[in-house]
Order: sequence, then structure tokens, then C-alpha cells
Amino acid sequence: MAATSPLSQGSVVISPRGVERIRAGHLWVYRSDVREANAQPGAIVRVTDERSRVHGWAFYSDKSQISIRMLTREDALIGREFFAQRLRRAAEYRKLVVQNSEAYRLVYSEADLLPSVIIDRYGDYLVLQTLSQGSERLKPLLVELLVELFSPKGILERNDPRVRLLEGLDQKVEILYGDVPGEIAVKENGVSFLCDLAKGQKTGSFLDQRENHWAARSYASGNVLDCFGYHGGFALTIADRCDHVESVEMAPSAIEIARRNQKLNCATNVTFREGNAFDVLKEHHEAGRRFQMVILDPPAFAKNRDSVAAAHRGYKEINFRAMKLLEPGGYLLTCSCSYHITEPLFLQILAEAAVDARRNIAICERRTQAQDHPILLTMPETHYLKCMIIKALE
Repeated sequence: MAATSPLSQGSVVISPRGVERIRAGHLWVYRSDVREANAQPGAIVRVTDERSRVHGWAFYSDKSQISIRMLTREDALIGREFFAQRLRRAAEYRKLVVQNSEAYRLVYSEADLLPSVIIDRYGDYLVLQTLSQGSERLKPLLVELLVELFSPKGILERNDPRVRLLEGLDQKVEILYGDVPGEIAVKENGVSFLCDLAKGQKTGSFLDQRENHWAARSYASGNVLDCFGYHGGFALTIADRCDHVESVEMAPSAIEIARRNQKLNCATNVTFREGNAFDVLKEHHEAGRRFQMVILDPPAFAKNRDSVAAAHRGYKEINFRAMKLLEPGGYLLTCSCSYHITEPLFLQILAEAAVDARRNIAICERRTQAQDHPILLTMPETHYLKCMIIKALE
């Protein structure tokens, strides 16, 4: 007998191509593969094929090109306990992989089988994003469960990403529960950082780089140049291993917070300066400066497939300039958060830059986003951050 689900509100019939996509482990079915929909926007629907075989339950959207976001491939009960169990499992996993940090991702959407749901923890506070019609409709239950399971002092909805517009949803930032201060201090790898949960990048900080910040310490020494420094995540984490760290950031507001973070951590050997990283790299090269380590953590250069060629040129130029600044035996930690720049392509770009810079380069580590941002193997969209630590051999 087919399961009945307390929160279900309809059904959707998908094409054979949509069925194969689900069987291959992907959680999205596109509008072009929806044959029939008997559901309201944001409903939890039973997904069937044209022969009435059940393929699971999903969030349904009548606006987005992603019409179906699978919750389960089982014909299971989709009720309050279903979502409570998903949240408990996500939290149990974070207990295994997060150490010495108060700020981390508690739920990473599809990779935690809670598609379009993002939940970040900053100490006693939670930040929630509901990025589809389905998760938006589920928001009151999610807030209720978060209060019950985690007892936060406050929950903020940070629903300002533009992707919500594709779902026909508005952009907003509001307190959903309790009280959330304008700024809080949290520990990451034992280092203190100030976070503005309502106005900071993403949900207040770049939590996906937490483990890469710590990994950089193993290679840091001497004089270090940190480009795209933002609030000092890399610079302040490695400062006690170095003689001096120069951190470059274009946004004056970010530099102001970075300097306050510097005071919080009593880091006297870090200089935060305003500047364009491309220009600063060129300036140091022309002045004959050399560094034992250079860190590149730029914003996404490729927002879509059409911008890959331009992004290729940008990544090559910035890495070429960084390699020219390395001391023999020095290290380059370089990142790309562009999903459309795959790891093989990123490695190709670094190889091209090394050839042009006439440097023999060896890869020390191939890294990715922190473990609290797990990668769903059958869904490449969950893997976006590439981080390479490389060494100039001579």
C-alpha cells in the first residue's frame, strides 16, 4: 500500500528522462521533464512516472526551472518526524567533523537531503535560508524544530540571495525567533571573529573556508601576502606562525572589521591595506618583493558557463603574478569558488600559469570546502570550492 504523508499536498508525473536522473542519484528534475503536476506551489508531492510507479517525494515549484527537488526516493511518510530526523542526523555529523569552532554549517541543503535549506550556526544563534517554494512553505515547521532541537537564543532568516527570485519569492532578512544582535563574536579554529549575520557575506562569514584557514598554518612562515583578505580569516589564523602578514582587501568596510578582529586576537604582525589584488601583486613584482607564502581567495570569477573563458584568463593572471612573487621553496594557497571552474580545469590553469611564470610547481594538497559542507557524490553542484596548496621548487 502506498504511504500517506501528513505534509503532502499533491503529485507530479515525470518523464523517463526525469526518472533516469533520479535513479542516477541527482535530486533535481527540471520543468522540461514534468509531464503533469497536480499540486500547489511549494507542495510536498509524490513523484511518479507515466506508469504510476512511485519514485519518491519532493518539493514542487511552479516557477523555477528546477521543478522537483527530491526529499527521498522511498515512498515514505513525510511528516514532522521526517524533518526532525534529517536535522538530528545533520547535527550528529557536525559533531564528528567540527572542532574548536563555534561557527559552522549545520545543514547543507541537498548534501544533507534537505534540498534548498541552509542552516548555519554562529554560537547561540542560527541563520536559516529557505531557497525554494517548498522550503519556504516549510519554514514555520523548520523554525519550530530548530528551537526544539537546538535551543538557540535567536534565529535569523537570511533570505536575500537572488536565487529566490527564480522561485517567485521575495528577498528579505528578518528575525524568526528570539533576538539576534547586530554583531556577535565567535571562535573559528580558536581565533575570534566578529560576524554581522544580517549584512555580512553569505550568512555572516565564509564558513566553507574554515578548514583551509587552518591548513594554511602548516605551510605559513616568514613574510606572507594574503589577497582578498575580507575579515582576516586566513591572515589572523596563520599570524602566529609568521614574521609578517600583509592582507589586501578592496572593501573599506571589510578592512574595518578585519582590524577589529586583529585587536580581538592581539595580532600585532598583520597589516590590513585597501587595494586591488591584481594591482598589488603587480606592484610587489615590479618592486622585487618576495614572499614565503601567497594566499589567493578571490570571489567567484565564473558566475555561469558563459563567463568561463573570462574567468580562465582572470585566474591564470592572478596565479601567474602570485607565482612570480614566491621565494624558492615558498607556498601558494590558491582557491576558486566558481562551480563552473572544475577541479581539472583549475589545475590546468595553474599549470599554464606556472609555465608562463617559469616556476617548477608541485602540488602539496588538493583541498575543497570544509567537511560541514559535504559533497553529494551524484550531484556535482554540491562541489564548488577548490583549494590547492602548491610549492615553488626553485
